Amino acid sequence: MLSVRFEPPAAKYIKKLKDKKLKTLYREAIDKICNDYTIGEAKTGDLSGFYGYDIYYNELAYTIERVGEELVVVVMAGTRENFYDQLKRYIKG
Repeated sequence: MLSVRFEPPAAKYIKKLKDKKLKTLYREAIDKICNDYTIGEAKTGDLSGFYGYDIYYNELAYTIERVGEELVVVVMAGTRENFYDQLKRYIKG
């Protein structure tokens, strides 16, 4: 199983979630990703190297960093509206 590191936007979004069911869905998704990181959809173009995972009208974007043991880096979490535009802005910024 891979270890996980959260970038600030993802950590902030998940911490602020009030819906316990949605928070549980995020936890389960992260566990699945740690067991098999290819479960998400590989992105192309500007987001090459990132994966996206759908969670009930929400998205989770992550990448894999290879540091000794592989490490899953959860970059961003949020609703689908403008999600990938926000991700692109975060990456460039």
